Amino acid sequence: MPNSFGHLFRITTWGESHGPGIGAVIDGCPPLLPITAEEIQAELDRRRPGQSDITTPRKEADTVEILSGVYEGKTTGTPIGLFVRNTDQRSSAYSEMKQAFRPSHADFTYQSKFGVRDPNGGGRSSARETIGRVAAGAFAKKILALAYGVEIRAFVSSIHRLRMPAMEDFPTLAQVEATAVRCPDPKTAEAMIEVIKKARSEGDSVGGIIECRIRNVPVGLGEPVFDRLEADLAKAMLSLPATKGFEIGSGFGGTLLKGSEHNDLFENREGQVRTVTNRSGGVQGGISNGEEIRFNVAFKPTATILQPQQTVDLQGQPTELMGKGRHDPCVVPRAVVIVEAMAALVLLDHAMRQTAQNRAFEFPQK
Repeated sequence: MPNSFGHLFRITTWGESHGPGIGAVIDGCPPLLPITAEEIQAELDRRRPGQSDITTPRKEADTVEILSGVYEGKTTGTPIGLFVRNTDQRSSAYSEMKQAFRPSHADFTYQSKFGVRDPNGGGRSSARETIGRVAAGAFAKKILALAYGVEIRAFVSSIHRLRMPAMEDFPTLAQVEATAVRCPDPKTAEAMIEVIKKARSEGDSVGGIIECRIRNVPVGLGEPVFDRLEADLAKAMLSLPATKGFEIGSGFGGTLLKGSEHNDLFENREGQVRTVTNRSGGVQGGISNGEEIRFNVAFKPTATILQPQQTVDLQGQPTELMGKGRHDPCVVPRAVVIVEAMAALVLLDHAMRQTAQNRAFEFPQK
């Protein structure tokens, strides 16, 4: 199903940008997990629009409603229904886009595939769809933290041509949330904010990279062939709006090294098998090796810009279109929590699959 994600911990998202609201259904969540609407809301508040002067001015509280699956503060094991109402739609800003295709948007491909599309705010292709992912990710994050002590931290490492210095220490949430751009290096963050503001003042946009680091991941998550852990992480990240690249560990930079330089040598560290370096990014042979998982996700510049651009209408005739409405001059800062949510969904699903395959039954041994 194209609107569902996961195997044992499965989510389905639904809704459009300018419809009544956005929702998600979680199937497979274990019972008796303690969780509150406030915990889910804390994650959604990091994603919501209008949170700073470098994001879209659309004002949405993104207040979550738990419709089912939670009773007296604990999950019941039944499907969990989550709903966030849209309250600040301005569909009139999209009237011209009913007849013309916005450059680099999904308008043309949706129209070609389905023969119909919702032009208001991009409909289903809008990044507001990710509300459901973040809400579901709050459940996955908590389960992983309680079961394994897993910590997931994403942050903005570059905007346009600005890149923060390498950071070896695991960043704290406070460091990431200290600035509107969510870069844990204060000096670089200040410069990034100015780049975004300049692009907005010119009616333009910029992209960037989010780095994600995950620690305390148990050894053994992932599958050897098609469902390799890094493959599922890549699919999860590239399913996000505006993403154009994914690399894990040494990534493309690893191609510049020889095997003797790139290999992660093993050592016995206080009774545990560990690697001296981590160019594998915490995954070897498609399976987690217990080291910190590290990957990068590239986001393109926001497609809607306030400049006239060449395009065609529904009849294929040339025309000119200038973006309207309220849009982020850079989507990257708000995408940090979405990257974390998708990483949590992948890891939890693989943790449940590992348990189901290796621990569900005990066979007598001769």
